[in-house]
Amino acid sequence: MTPQLAGPSARLVRSLGRRMRGGTLVLTDDRGTYRLGSGTPEVAVTVHDRAVYLALLRHGSIGFAETYATGGWDCDDLPGLVTLLTTALEPVTALQDRVGLASAKAGDWWRRLHPPDAPTDRRNIRAHYDLSNEFFALMLDETMLYSAAVFERPGMSLADAQRAKLDRLCTKLHLGPDDHLVEIGSGWGGLAIHAATRYGCRVTTTTISDAQFQLASKRVAEAGLADRVTVLADDYRDLTGTYDKLVSVEMIEAVDWRLHDRFFATCAGLLRPGGLMALQAITIDDRSYERAKNTSDFVTELIFPGGCIPSVASITRSLRRSTPLVVVDLEDIGRHYAETLRRWRRNVTAHRDQIAGLGLDEAFLRTWDLYLAYCEGAFLARHISDVQMVMAMPGWRPPLTTRSA
Repeated sequence: MTPQLAGPSARLVRSLGRRMRGGTLVLTDDRGTYRLGSGTPEVAVTVHDRAVYLALLRHGSIGFAETYATGGWDCDDLPGLVTLLTTALEPVTALQDRVGLASAKAGDWWRRLHPPDAPTDRRNIRAHYDLSNEFFALMLDETMLYSAAVFERPGMSLADAQRAKLDRLCTKLHLGPDDHLVEIGSGWGGLAIHAATRYGCRVTTTTISDAQFQLASKRVAEAGLADRVTVLADDYRDLTGTYDKLVSVEMIEAVDWRLHDRFFATCAGLLRPGGLMALQAITIDDRSYERAKNTSDFVTELIFPGGCIPSVASITRSLRRSTPLVVVDLEDIGRHYAETLRRWRRNVTAHRDQIAGLGLDEAFLRTWDLYLAYCEGAFLARHISDVQMVMAMPGWRPPLTTRSA
């Protein structure tokens, strides 16, 4: 970065930072320490390379992440930084959302003509999930579940909280030995194994990640469930047959918004009359959805290529347009995701040497540290959340039950 750009970029970032409300950013670089914003909480950032300022102005969160990966800046409280910036810059975000809504209405008709195809989806999934089964084993826990856990009581281990999440889903689906469950998005087989073992149902599960398919198949065989669980490597669009129940856990975020109608129509087409579908999904604030669906950020560029977080409203609109499914239950579990991410980040930190031994370098470790903290902060700020939704086909007759708190 040239000296001619370094000074103006730094001054502009500081000028923007002074407008923040609802928290204080204590910014230190080679020119001094500056207090930006007002009030609490306070979060300290140290800038080691003044190129950070121009990268932030030019590329937003992508520049924010790329310069962190290369050691351009540091912060002792990354989740707190994300929460502070999300909260303090709410007026700017609200304006961006209004502009995004107007531009989306103007351009959606054209973008709808060019959705990603199945090979693109497969490449995007493999870019993330085929990274390394060994890495994910170090980051997660023995359940190998890569989605929000539910901490039903203080002091729960991550593994027990993940099993509690699975039981919540299985109970909402009223799973039993007579059911055949289809799962879209196998992960590493954790839900399929749990449902077959604890609830006695048959399970057909599919993933388009080669690494997940191989490990899920191995885990099913080792659990002695090959007669009850079938693991496929098929795209959801290629599934056939009719099932009693369907489940998909945090897979829809990999489905482009232009394909949501097709995704839900496919799900409905796999269910018998009276069947049930359970969906666990990361969701974005409804007011931010139109802007976010057509813009790139750090996560969709560097972590989840092709990712698209829906909103609750966008899901229900898609269901109404493309299916006979009716939403019969919705539970927000977003508050549990921040704690899940905190546990994953702690695992990554504890296993840094082993992760480096897998050939994943320091830039990778810093990028993933920021990614986990970035998401934790966004959940704490309620900019994003996580929901479990249950949808029913016509003919479903619910039992008279209530959900425990």
